[in-house]
Amino acid sequence: MNKIVITLGCIVMVAAQWFVPGQMIYEQESVLTQGNPYKFKTQPIDPSDPLRGKYITLRYEMERSTKITDTIWNPNDPIFVYIEEGEDGFAEATAVSQKPLDLDQDYVMARYQYSRKGSINFDLPFDRFYMEESKAYDAELAVRETNRNRDSLAPVCYALVYVKDDVAVLDNVFIGEKSVKEIVEERQN
Repeated sequence: MNKIVITLGCIVMVAAQWFVPGQMIYEQESVLTQGNPYKFKTQPIDPSDPLRGKYITLRYEMERSTKITDTIWNPNDPIFVYIEEGEDGFAEATAVSQKPLDLDQDYVMARYQYSRKGSINFDLPFDRFYMEESKAYDAELAVRETNRNRDSLAPVCYALVYVKDDVAVLDNVFIGEKSVKEIVEERQN
């Protein structure tokens, strides 16, 4: 009897260990195939914040100066940032709220940081783009160089993010029309 219980317990444990990551992968893939794509413009990052691990660090223009009317906000509280595609083809925040609004728009969950003079600063959750270790540093340099060169003829650096319900998945980072992976491969060859 004990052997049967132990065997069943092991089978349930193994099944759970496969089910949980499988469910997470399925959810991410579902967002990538059925979600709405948005381009989020990146902004320069502090050069003293170096590459940490096998990813590039991203900051977004949208994270700054979104107008608000509420005045009571607590640091690191989750907030709803409603987005739509702007005239320039890039995502823009249309509303920010501490509670869900009755809007027929996509939204991303973010973390409130601080507000000043009627505007709010927040952190979007997709601030890391993971890459192969040998390419991550060169990719961060390419993103940093592009974001520092902000004239009207320079290519724009942006992240392609798919949004479905309240889940956002960072798909790729582009400089102009080329993915950062392609740019790094060209530079390394």
